[in-house]
Amino acid sequence: MPKRLALWFAFSSIILLTITSITLSSNGWISLLCAVLAFFNVGFGFMFKAKYRKQAEQQAAAATNPVESSQTAK
Repeated sequence: MPKRLALWFAFSSIILLTITSITLSSNGWISLLCAVLAFFNVGFGFMFKAKYRKQAEQQAAAATNPVESSQTAK
């Protein structure tokens, strides 16, 4: 995962959780909404991380075995 994208997910999760904690005492519905958004934001971060890791593993496997990868591509 690129560093900027990882930083974005980390920063946005912290902001959402901070907003959740601030609004917890004033409005329960907004804090619940922010908590759900934070949950999905963290989930999307893990999803993108797994996607980028899988792409990197496939590229590494293709680089180590160029003959096998060219045969499977046909």
